[in-house]
Amino acid sequence: MMVAPDGRCTIAVDVMGSDLGPTEFVRGLLYATNELGLDCDFTLVGKGRLLERLLRVRKPSIDASKIQIHHASEVVSMSDKPIQALRKKKDSSMAQAIELLRDGEADAVVSCGNTGALMAGATLRMRPLDGVDRPALGIIVPSKKKPFVLIDVGANPESSSLNLVHNAVLGSNYARAALGIENPRVSLLTIGTEEGKGNSLINASGIYLQAIDKKVINYVGPIEGFQIFDGDVDVIVCDGFVGNVVLKSSEAVFGFVGNTMKEELVRNPKRILGAALSKSAFRDMKVRLSPDQHAGAPLLGLKGNVLKSHGSSNYIAIANALRIARQLVKHDMIDSISSDINQANDLI
Repeated sequence: MMVAPDGRCTIAVDVMGSDLGPTEFVRGLLYATNELGLDCDFTLVGKGRLLERLLRVRKPSIDASKIQIHHASEVVSMSDKPIQALRKKKDSSMAQAIELLRDGEADAVVSCGNTGALMAGATLRMRPLDGVDRPALGIIVPSKKKPFVLIDVGANPESSSLNLVHNAVLGSNYARAALGIENPRVSLLTIGTEEGKGNSLINASGIYLQAIDKKVINYVGPIEGFQIFDGDVDVIVCDGFVGNVVLKSSEAVFGFVGNTMKEELVRNPKRILGAALSKSAFRDMKVRLSPDQHAGAPLLGLKGNVLKSHGSSNYIAIANALRIARQLVKHDMIDSISSDINQANDLI
């Protein structure tokens, strides 16, 4: 579905897949429209009567003209196996949301549901773009200087060098759209910057990335783990296994540091006073490091905009996932990705 001439778009929302339930999704929708100023139409996909009740409760805060309900009788649970869920739960909220996108009734899909089922369902129904071997999950991560794109964070735990090259192209396009960076600096995550460091996958990928440097992407060489959060690059490329470990480890470290600071700052009256005086600084740090600010991970490389958010996403994370989905629609990366992927394939 093309975006309307006035720039409006429709986002299909799988409201049943979240660990926190559909109520949190409705709160997120309200926060996105009222606090983030998101100007979109929404199709809420899930159990119709339940959604009608939730919207009635929030009626004074909701512009009903922007919201439609699409009834779906089933839910894909986190424990469902992806292939079984696709075969047996064809009327699930996730499947119905993807079909709205496929049929042109929505411009993007947002779901907090089962990652494997979402990726499998979206890939089968939407199909990868011509030339793309496997779609990849990219996510925006904070750093010392500026946010960057980490790709892949879980779609393809086992990848080929061609997949990593495609990840670089997909991530570069996403950085342009989401971060507004005209010529993103792209690096390959490895265990050393010396020539030959890393396994055969990394070495082969590095050669291919050099082949498309300055022609398709702006490749600036390898990067090590201790450099990830320096903020000197805009896209960090890896396979889905490594990316998922990096993402979850960093989130855990951020949480650990925050909790440790809380414990230490209340150990004695002097520290409590110092904490009170520094309250605004700690608040700003929490916002800057919070994964809720960049909660959505688009499945890049498909013939449509599909975005995955954490199963445990709160309303702020959901609102930001909706915001990112709107950005994807606005920048319409599909044509540019197709062109860049085909050019990269020709060069390698």
